[in-house]
Amino acid sequence: MNNHNRRLFLKLSAAGLAAAGMPTLSYGAGFPERTIKVFIPTRAGGGADRNFRNFGGVWKDYLGVDLEPSFYPGAAGRVGYETYMGKAEDDCHDLIFGNMGPEVLNWVVKKPNFSLDDYFYFLMVDADPGCVFISDKSPMKTIDDVVAEGKKRTLTVATSRLAHPASLGMLVLANKTGMKVNLIPLSGGKNTRNGVLTGEVDLGVLPVTTAMGRKGIKVLGLFDEKNLVPEDAPGAVLINTEYKLGIPPIAAGARAFGIKTAAAEKYPDRFDKLRESGMKVFSDPAYKEAVTKGKGSWALISPGGIVECRKYVDNITSLGQEYRNLLTG
Repeated sequence: MNNHNRRLFLKLSAAGLAAAGMPTLSYGAGFPERTIKVFIPTRAGGGADRNFRNFGGVWKDYLGVDLEPSFYPGAAGRVGYETYMGKAEDDCHDLIFGNMGPEVLNWVVKKPNFSLDDYFYFLMVDADPGCVFISDKSPMKTIDDVVAEGKKRTLTVATSRLAHPASLGMLVLANKTGMKVNLIPLSGGKNTRNGVLTGEVDLGVLPVTTAMGRKGIKVLGLFDEKNLVPEDAPGAVLINTEYKLGIPPIAAGARAFGIKTAAAEKYPDRFDKLRESGMKVFSDPAYKEAVTKGKGSWALISPGGIVECRKYVDNITSLGQEYRNLLTG
């Protein structure tokens, strides 16, 4: 962050703490005045879409208006962000909902055509660990098998985007063990799974909720230090610990709402209402019901505000910069 955005971050964080015990009715009176438009930088039907609909379906009851999604797939998320930054109004009625990890890594690989200080994340929904998975027809049955085979030949690894936390986890594993991999970006979770199921590639990496419980797929390991979904990913190896990768847990799916910095600066009362009402969703039984009914994992829902989002962004940016040469080939 530059000095200006750092001051804003500290001011908003302090304001949020101060407002925590105050009635929310005094904040953003009359807001929202229209439907909240949400820009989503992926195609419909993926993990971001699922998380948005589960969360937004409850959040609208606290805001008093609907949240209307618009999907902008393309260029690994760049199309969505550039559309948002170019078209969104600075009045807190326009938000972006993305997967922080892949999008932040995208900026590490190649800077966008706008300043990174012009937007920030303020409401994190989940922390979905990256995983390694195979087809149940694969001759490889364990992570040890994958590593051993990767030392004999170059393995093809499907991923939804090249610059992705799950991709990064696999590259770090390969770098630490001496195995060879060739990442194949197949654009989206569905295509990535299909590439593995058809045998087009040897294995795949994705956020675990996008792979677990799918017919014909076995999750071999998580880029984490604990397994919060043992029933859905039984026997999954904790790769970071098992192979001493020396990296923090990698949340490959960390979906969050973001907003233009100018909007939060111009209308701090409206912004307060957005984040205060948003945090209430997590304790609403209707939200847990929506997640469960939508075949999500409640164990991976991870409420986070500005501070948590900033910490995640800083950590993944630092890790991405350290291994940038691997992400860019």
